[in-house]
Amino acid sequence: MTRYILMTAALACSVFGQGRGGPVTLASNLKQTYNAIKNNITQAAEQMPESGYGFLPEGEPRSFAGWVGHVTDVQANQCGALAGTQLQLGAAQMTTKADLVAALKKSFDLCDTVFNALTDDNVMQTLTGGRGGPQPRAVAAYGMIIHSNECYGAMGVYMRLQKLTPPSTANMGRGRGGRGGGGGAPKQ
Repeated sequence: MTRYILMTAALACSVFGQGRGGPVTLASNLKQTYNAIKNNITQAAEQMPESGYGFLPEGEPRSFAGWVGHVTDVQANQCGALAGTQLQLGAAQMTTKADLVAALKKSFDLCDTVFNALTDDNVMQTLTGGRGGPQPRAVAAYGMIIHSNECYGAMGVYMRLQKLTPPSTANMGRGRGGRGGGGGAPKQ
């Protein structure tokens, strides 16, 4: 499984690097991919009005606030494990936009430190004690990115149900295709 993930990551690096001014390494791809989902989740959390935080579609287990809290706590846990620092934010119990956005920022601050420290020399170092046993640092980092993308997918559906354009869609018109910064404005 680990080999499959790393082969996929290497392929993604080579495809991403085409036409972007030089080779893309595994470490730089991890940083770029992390920053894309960081921007999308942060913008979604900021864009959703306070009244939308309690929105819970029928039959769904989490409100929008629940998704923000979940991704916040998981990121704090996973990036904390990568950094060797445990950070318990308790975001799953928070309900207000202000509290959740502040906790989300704390989780991204920790993840920023982890992803900024990735280098071509350390990305393949084996981590022990993590979920699933020993694995390369790259696999753990991509696992966090994959989980964050899954959470953002649910958040995007909730935004559309509230007549808001998810940041990844809004950014496409700005030439960013959901892969970077820029704000997402409500759909008119």
